[in-house]
Amino acid sequence: MKLIRRNDAFFPTLWEDFFDRDWLNTPGFSNTGVSIPAVNIKESEEGYSVEIAVPGMKKEDFKVDLDHNLLTISAEEKTEDSEKDAEGKYTRREFNYRSFKRTFTLPETANGEEIHAAYKDGVLVIDIPKKEEAKPKPVKMIEIA
Repeated sequence: MKLIRRNDAFFPTLWEDFFDRDWLNTPGFSNTGVSIPAVNIKESEEGYSVEIAVPGMKKEDFKVDLDHNLLTISAEEKTEDSEKDAEGKYTRREFNYRSFKRTFTLPETANGEEIHAAYKDGVLVIDIPKKEEAKPKPVKMIEIA
């Protein structure tokens, strides 16, 4: 019995050829701008911090909602680029839309009434404080009588 080695680089499978191809970056297809931004979530003794990397957007593009215990962060950016000739006819006109929507369930220890959001240097930071009863309390010394 003889073992035959297969060289995948020389003989690609139909599966790899079809499914590993990046169809949206093929010439003739446009980039839809659909992406989900990276999110970091940190917990401290005082609260939670949600950081979302969304460079190139303005703070007016964002919408942050809290519905009961669901924090929803969404953004939509529309740009239009066009060129006209001397007669006022379009020679080139391009539209670009970019949007995302992320939803997070807040823990019971979160204080939804005191949420603060800020956008700086391409990062949207949402600070969610903890409820007072959820914060760690210092050790109380009890005197023995």
